[in-house]
Amino acid sequence: MTPRPVPSTKKTVLVAGGAGFVGSHLCEALLQQGHRVICLDSFLTGREENILPLCNYRDFRMVRGDVRAPVILRERLERIYNLASPASPPHYQADPIHTMLTNVEGTAGLLDLARDHGARFVQASTSEIYGDPEIHPQPEEYAGHVNCTGPRACYDEGKRAAEALCFDYARAGLDVRVARIFNTYGPRMRPDDGRVVSNFLVQALQGHDITIYGKGQQTRSFCYVSDLVAGLHALMEVAEPPKTAINLGNPEEFTILDLARQVQALVPGQARLVFRPLPQDDPTRRRPDISRARELLGWSPKVTLDQGLPQTAAWFAAAVGAAGVQPGPGAPLSRAQA
Repeated sequence: MTPRPVPSTKKTVLVAGGAGFVGSHLCEALLQQGHRVICLDSFLTGREENILPLCNYRDFRMVRGDVRAPVILRERLERIYNLASPASPPHYQADPIHTMLTNVEGTAGLLDLARDHGARFVQASTSEIYGDPEIHPQPEEYAGHVNCTGPRACYDEGKRAAEALCFDYARAGLDVRVARIFNTYGPRMRPDDGRVVSNFLVQALQGHDITIYGKGQQTRSFCYVSDLVAGLHALMEVAEPPKTAINLGNPEEFTILDLARQVQALVPGQARLVFRPLPQDDPTRRRPDISRARELLGWSPKVTLDQGLPQTAAWFAAAVGAAGVQPGPGAPLSRAQA
């Protein structure tokens, strides 16, 4: 199927969670494309420094608020991206009830807002809805293997419920698209993010041991943030909303031990690898099947791990006050996507 993008014209776009890691990159790309952008964020995990440079754009506006409360805006919205949720285990487990309600009540409120404005809606879901998968790689029709009462359930089940809401609204006539996002990394990740890329880089940059849970043979697929932003934009602007969720991620698969060794090679010092017990419900394998994204959106990731990891390490070095890491070629810190 040949992608049929909507002609690019100036639109008013709401990005919920726009001060977060992915959200701030999305806001920046939309502004560079010439759109008006409203960033909505509670700053529970989002950070003001992520969006301060965006305040130089006259078409950027920041609104502080929680998506669980009614969102009242004077502008007529044409696009809504919902990225409002803690996304790393330490953050979403810190207040699991808030996490669950943000994903359920918050998504419902934003879907109502999209209905009231006649806006197109993209929901940021997650590969976590697949749980510890029994099918590899994971296609969108796979229903998942999830512990619905475990310590990660507030996020996994919250996102699964949000997807159900989205498709109920779609059946009622709303233009809704759902992205299942796989592991994403890049500049502006929080040093205390708690996910594997940030953990390994911060530990190595601070001269600590690199902590590996289990034997390091569990696998992940790492998507650079500019590629993900391009995928979200492609999903929003394709003419016909897909009938199912769409996987967005990099299908190149690495073991956690592979990643740790790349970080050791990249960061000056003598960081040792230490091994700890595997946390409960930690997936053993994770890799997206992106056939539908290629077919329906004309999208696939461009930035390899050996291009994106040096850029990310250099950003973390500045963030934690370390030295000696230089960005590598081929992975821009920010890239507007047409």
